[in-house]
Amino acid sequence: MNFLKQTFASIVGTIAGLLLFVTLGATGLVFLLFAATAPKIEPQVKNKSILVFDLATQIRDSAPQTNIQQVFSGDAQSTLKLRDVLDALEKAANDDRIVGLLLDGRRENVGSGYAVMAEVRDAIANFQAQGKKIIAYDVAWSEREYYLASIADEVLLNPMGIMEFNGMSSEQMFLKGAFDKYGIGVQVIRVGDYKSAVEPFTREDLSPANRQQTQALLTDLWTKFLSTVGESRDLDPQYLQQVADQKGFIEPEEAKKIKLVDEIAYFDNLTAKLRELTGESTNKTESFRQIKFDDYVSDFQAPVSNANMAKNTIAVVYAEGSIVGGKGNIEQIGSDRFAQEFRELRENDNVKAIVLRVNSPGGSATASEVILREILLTKKEKPVIVSMGNVAASGGYWISAGADQIFAEENTITGSIGVFGLLPNIQEIGNNHGITWDVVQTGKFADINSSVRPKTDAELAIYQKSVAQVYNLFLKKVSEYRNLPKEKVQQIAQGRVWSGKEALNIGLIDQIGGLESAIAFAAKKAELGENWKIAEFPQNKTWESELAERLFKVEALQVAKPVDPLSSQLQKIRQELALVQSFDDPRSIYARLPFEFNID
Repeated sequence: MNFLKQTFASIVGTIAGLLLFVTLGATGLVFLLFAATAPKIEPQVKNKSILVFDLATQIRDSAPQTNIQQVFSGDAQSTLKLRDVLDALEKAANDDRIVGLLLDGRRENVGSGYAVMAEVRDAIANFQAQGKKIIAYDVAWSEREYYLASIADEVLLNPMGIMEFNGMSSEQMFLKGAFDKYGIGVQVIRVGDYKSAVEPFTREDLSPANRQQTQALLTDLWTKFLSTVGESRDLDPQYLQQVADQKGFIEPEEAKKIKLVDEIAYFDNLTAKLRELTGESTNKTESFRQIKFDDYVSDFQAPVSNANMAKNTIAVVYAEGSIVGGKGNIEQIGSDRFAQEFRELRENDNVKAIVLRVNSPGGSATASEVILREILLTKKEKPVIVSMGNVAASGGYWISAGADQIFAEENTITGSIGVFGLLPNIQEIGNNHGITWDVVQTGKFADINSSVRPKTDAELAIYQKSVAQVYNLFLKKVSEYRNLPKEKVQQIAQGRVWSGKEALNIGLIDQIGGLESAIAFAAKKAELGENWKIAEFPQNKTWESELAERLFKVEALQVAKPVDPLSSQLQKIRQELALVQSFDDPRSIYARLPFEFNID
């Protein structure tokens, strides 16, 4: 069956490639190949322009892998790299042609993590400090958007709009009932009361320990939200808590009354206000002089290769996604790929320091150790600084622990020092459909890896021993590299997650700060003064080069469509099950977050 599928897919791909070639013709092909090699042209900014930042833009740590499908479906500019955003705001702050910033929240927010938004918010504050005006506008303010918008000089809300102000929540999906119904068995071995990554497969609700740690984490993040918004809006955080508890959703007039917004206005009112700021006639209703943030992004340079890096280079290595063995895909941290990256950077004399930006819930314990080993070897040659993004927990913390210095934001999710093993079997579902298995073996544990039957007590004891050994190794490494007594590490471990604020208090990180702070510290540690440049790794291919390489391996183009609530829930189920597919550790032991933290 797989052979037939692969053959059919190959035929379809070839035909699609030929059709594309014929459709485009020689002229179209030359145009696309020219686009792949033509130099990027920085957009022209007219004098007295407004920089427009779409709050629906997703901000990632590393450059997104823009593929051909995204380009033709119109999704290619929905994501920006964090350093591009920070650089663009810094550039705009000192650009005489830019007179103001519009934070536009009208499009549905796909969401960026609060730790990343904290860095962006600081950059917006620096823009504001140059005396340039910031205006924020939306039809329906959500808390995630308002976290950035609250810093604006003026916050506007549409008269028919609404404002969400009801606190944070984290909803977890549990699959145990479905597994029981369809006859899928799951056995678990773990260490740590808070190591709850297995709960979606073994429970129908949160365990008391998991509920406790989630509540503590959300409380830290929400407290940071209230203090940040309260400072910008000159409102007491306790008062804001009362508003959240009593209101939930706030009508425009009431939002203005309690000073969460400054003005109730339609978009044409906003346009008139911005035209006044740009010096244009306010009697007209057409758009104002502006430049989109995507077009203003400052990083138009070609990727820097190892061969032509500057003499004093700080390498920023992005580790985003689940940690897996081998090379992994573009959404994963492949241990072999990252180990090779660190070896090459370690041996490159032009690289004077490395900043490892970690945004990972963890994954394979073995893969995490492979990466950590290369970090430790590199640290002997040059400084290695870790900057934690939204999440750097479990295996994400494992690879961070050995760095010279660890930075995180107050609302970073970290910790989760613990391990587990997940052992699924399909015996019942097979038997229910008339499928049985038999085995011949030469040793008692010869088929211990079988997935068609539950593990025996003796086999579970073997796995439990292995999990305990890996957990003790984890504790030992944290104790050694963080210079903490093992007894203290045992207390703060147990798989529990911590906010960056609490992680600083208990010694899991060294400083509160974002990526730019980590880079500045690396330059100081390497004694580079002001004479250094940045190179970023890994280096992703552009869509143009991908087109040139894959012209005859074309996939069907699909236009992105709005997702209805039912499909959204089905996507969540697929995502949960996809986690199991990434469980590739040779020992079946994983250092991973309790679950996917989706905070609303």
